[in-house]
Amino acid sequence: MFSQKDIGQITGKGIGPGTIKKQISHFVSGFPCTRLARPATAGDGIFRFTQDEIAGHVSLFERKIQEMIVIKFVPASGAASRMFRHLFEFRERYKANEDGLRLFYKALDFNSVHYFIHNLEQIAFYRDLCDVAIKNGHDVHRLLEEREYGVVIGYLLDEQGLNYSNLPKALLKFHQYPEGSRTAAEEHLVEAATYARDGSGTARIHFTISPEHREKFTTLIELVRPAYELRYGTRLEVSYSVQKPSTDTIAVDESNLPFRNPDGSLLFRPGGHGSLIGNLNDLDADLVFVKNIDNIVPDHLKEITFRNKKLLGGCLLALKDQINDCLRELKQQVITTAQISRIASFANTRLLIDLPPGFREQPAGDQVRILFNLLNRPIRVCGMVKNEGEPGGGPFWVEGDDGQLSLQIVESSQINLNDPAQKKIVSESTHFNPVDLVCSIKDDEGRPFDLTDFVDENTGFISLKSSGGKTLKAQELPGLWNGAMAKWITIFVEVPIITFNPVKTVNDLLRKEHLPPDGH
Repeated sequence: MFSQKDIGQITGKGIGPGTIKKQISHFVSGFPCTRLARPATAGDGIFRFTQDEIAGHVSLFERKIQEMIVIKFVPASGAASRMFRHLFEFRERYKANEDGLRLFYKALDFNSVHYFIHNLEQIAFYRDLCDVAIKNGHDVHRLLEEREYGVVIGYLLDEQGLNYSNLPKALLKFHQYPEGSRTAAEEHLVEAATYARDGSGTARIHFTISPEHREKFTTLIELVRPAYELRYGTRLEVSYSVQKPSTDTIAVDESNLPFRNPDGSLLFRPGGHGSLIGNLNDLDADLVFVKNIDNIVPDHLKEITFRNKKLLGGCLLALKDQINDCLRELKQQVITTAQISRIASFANTRLLIDLPPGFREQPAGDQVRILFNLLNRPIRVCGMVKNEGEPGGGPFWVEGDDGQLSLQIVESSQINLNDPAQKKIVSESTHFNPVDLVCSIKDDEGRPFDLTDFVDENTGFISLKSSGGKTLKAQELPGLWNGAMAKWITIFVEVPIITFNPVKTVNDLLRKEHLPPDGH
């Protein structure tokens, strides 16, 4: 199937032939659907803490962070083009005439182009939009009066304007303040400076970015960093990484044969956000907070976010101390049956780990080995919010091939919704995952885990794409918080819905959660 030139291209990316063979086998056979046992709910897989318990976890976090290395990990490489899809579609069809006006008024709901245009002055980048229009000899007010909406949209999206459709979300202006507007990346700097600062006053943040945007990132951060360091009395340590070429996946044609570029070379595609497990693996930290680039709020709503971040962090630190104590006991030369029983009870009732069938009847030595293997793993504590819309992907109890149950974050694309029983379980789900995680990636002796050892490689996604007018099949690696963390110790904690405010379309920036308190 592969020539020597192909093998050179594969190894040049740092990919082993066995990996390519495995990827092609997934194209042929597909990925098995995740088998849901039941939804994780409050009291059955999701912890719901009292106010006193929350205060205790917050206090523990604030105490222990002083001596720890904490990193805020923000996947920020995604292009913002999808935010503006409805603007692109509208501009393609719009003409400043009666037909165009009918198109403009066709939809008047929040997500419409009409709503965006009529509330444009409230949006954080409005002043920048006016400035760039002036440079090109236009006045935005006059363009709007003359119903030249397509021209205004062009100044937002295109290269001669703000070029927002070709930038990552991180570099877009999200929120406005009296002193000026902030990009999404800046809001994450503020978050890091506020809840992820150690005893030395250092706050660390790591952005995963696309190589073509590195210069824009570094230019922005170096420009704004001094002001934020002064304002928050901290030292901001910002680092960057890109998805590794070794995590690219091969593309195939509809016959599952390697897809080739016009020059005969193999076509590879980025492996999706699951590739970032390698970037996470490279970090040296005691705690890592993971949060999407677009899930941020202005300052007046941040306090509740910070408190819940500290809750998750404190919950993890409390459990980590207990897990470390258990691992040290399990390493002892002599351990009593009472100790084994207590550790097994802790693993089962507090960490919600399903012990193997017949565990209690096995010899003590085997029990120790099993418990050590179950507890000697990276840990993630994940915030979960109540599902206020249609049920979809989120926290579930999942049945493995061995019949054992585990807590997993499952996307709807991993589920066989044609199976009535599985569809019913999904419909009964009560919470969803807002990508709000805190992770421990070192063992009880402070040594980093190799996170690639804990990936479920039998999860992933296959989709149809095209290149040069030809259809191809693309494969994404197991998602970062799905299959890439499938074998971690997993704890789900309920957090308020206010902590989840993503910006999926540009209109979301006009929601009250993203506007100043007075709406102006």
